[in-house]
Amino acid sequence: MLTADPATIRHLLQLEGHSATELTALAKRAAELNHEPDRGPGHGPLAGKTLANLFFEDSTRTRLSFTRAAQRMGMHVLDLYAKSSSVSKGETLLDTARNVHAMGVDAIVVRCTPSGGPALLADHLDCSIINAGDGKHEHPTQGLLDLMTLLEHFKVGQTITGDELHGKRIAIVGDIDSSRVARSNIHALTTLGAHVVLIGPPKLVPETFLEITKHLDPPVGSVEIAHDLDAVLADLDAIMMLRVQFERHERDIIGPDYADKFGLNQARAAQLKPTAPVLHPGPINRDFELASAVADDPKRSLIMQQVSNGVVVRMAVLEKLLA
Repeated sequence: MLTADPATIRHLLQLEGHSATELTALAKRAAELNHEPDRGPGHGPLAGKTLANLFFEDSTRTRLSFTRAAQRMGMHVLDLYAKSSSVSKGETLLDTARNVHAMGVDAIVVRCTPSGGPALLADHLDCSIINAGDGKHEHPTQGLLDLMTLLEHFKVGQTITGDELHGKRIAIVGDIDSSRVARSNIHALTTLGAHVVLIGPPKLVPETFLEITKHLDPPVGSVEIAHDLDAVLADLDAIMMLRVQFERHERDIIGPDYADKFGLNQARAAQLKPTAPVLHPGPINRDFELASAVADDPKRSLIMQQVSNGVVVRMAVLEKLLA
């Protein structure tokens, strides 16, 4: 979560526990940053500060958008990749991060396989730590950019208010069990009053997800589980498709008929409300979980808007932590 210690060092480790006010403020600030000029490296509000990207798993959108966000804020950027780092020689995550921090960085963005890796670094380093995805825990900046994208889609006036998602029925479809994106989205969307429907085969949507919003007091949004996509399509206000993470599962768990039952093809998209957008955090298994015609539909797909919003959301996070 966004935390502060006595020295005011702050971290973004998860979205669980954040208030609606905090989440809305970050989304609104990101929307404002969308309209500010790009001053170029060395000339933004965080000029003179340095960001280190430590990615121990593959990434395209997240890593590049953090780099772009840091550049637009005036920061210097260092990039480390696991295959070319001393981690490949047996160095621990913490030792690697300590060495990078000793070079004089103000913030570290980390993606790693162990859940809790970013929290470990936050406990031992006196620079800001931003979680770019850890194990089966969370991917908070992805959750924030998805939240911003939906808030902007449903806003009535010129600015985001935070009430846009209250009562909205939003589906997350696919490999829920493996998805840190799903977990961050569940926390963010329910906190802002949405009713989240998790859809997929039983082995990929564990019943334990029904307990994920117990932190809400009083509960605002809700979580439910469904295993029949066709039965709920017409009632949805938005739908987010997830990549099936084949690398984490045996093929028999996914099943040979997954695409037939849970893929969003053109026929299924036609059953959605006219105003219901389609989202996907990427990368897409095209024509498996999401038909190309639906992914590229300019009237319904918000996928490229998600990518664009990823830069300004990460700018807002960096500003919040470091300004």
